[in-house]
Amino acid sequence: MSLRLGDKAPNFTAQTSLGEIDFYEFLGDSWGVLFSHPADYTPVCTTELGRTASLKDEFDKRDVKVVALSVDGVESHKGWIQDINETQNVEVNFPIIADEHREIAEAYDMIHPNASLTATVRSLFIIAPDKTIKLIITYPASTGRNFQEILRVIDSLQLTANYSVATPADWKEGEDVVVVPAIKTEDIPAKFPKGFTQVKPYLRLTPQPNK
Repeated sequence: MSLRLGDKAPNFTAQTSLGEIDFYEFLGDSWGVLFSHPADYTPVCTTELGRTASLKDEFDKRDVKVVALSVDGVESHKGWIQDINETQNVEVNFPIIADEHREIAEAYDMIHPNASLTATVRSLFIIAPDKTIKLIITYPASTGRNFQEILRVIDSLQLTANYSVATPADWKEGEDVVVVPAIKTEDIPAKFPKGFTQVKPYLRLTPQPNK
């Protein structure tokens, strides 16, 4: 059965480019990003892992731990990492899981038969500290991910986990947010002292509360 938003992320133990990990122990109390790649030594994946490494500071400041997955083995990963570091001018600083038996790929429904019977598609999961899945994005093998969108979504998830707000279309860190419908308009000033704008009775905007 496919995983859905709000489901517990399956735990696993796996060999990686940085040694064996228990996924839950690796995440600890942090947020997590788990994302898969069709295979080692592939061009789009090389750029994606390089981009991820270059964004280390951005993930760190959001307390997000990143782990990648491919169905190739550890030694293959290590050789590929050398290529990534060389061509992308980075140091890959996160584990790449060796899922040679595709057990993790199957648990996370990363193999889509309509695309490939053996290789993972570009699946990405954002996992909260309570180990529930908060976001699932799946790209075809031919399309590289937009990592600025991934960071934007993490900002939204972390904000909306702590405040009674939602983020509107194209929202970016620092912009106004939407007060959720469950909050009565008369109760907004007490909860959001920065003020609010009522566009419609159901559409109330307020400055980002944690800024």
